[in-house]
Amino acid sequence: MAAPIAERGPALPSGARAYRRIGPFGAGEIPAGLLRRHDLKVGAWGLLTVLAGSIRFHWDDEGGGSRLLKSGDTMLIPPCVPHHLERHGAVTIEIAFCAPGAPEAA
Repeated sequence: MAAPIAERGPALPSGARAYRRIGPFGAGEIPAGLLRRHDLKVGAWGLLTVLAGSIRFHWDDEGGGSRLLKSGDTMLIPPCVPHHLERHGAVTIEIAFCAPGAPEAA
């Protein structure tokens, strides 16, 4: 996997592991909560991977901005930074939630 795109917040700590994975989700299967403003809890990072197609990732913090993520891209999402996704045609995504010292997800 290529290095994740990191635009906000602290880097993924060394030794962080995926403790939960969700997806893969096609465009019509993406949970509604991911399409509206939300953030990750303290101590949790997200790794959003685009498996096929493209999706627009929006930062909803004071810095704002967005990025069109394409097949093969992985976005690092730090804790407590508001964001949301916007469907952009056909897409398949999955998300891994990571934390330092977490037991490895099955």
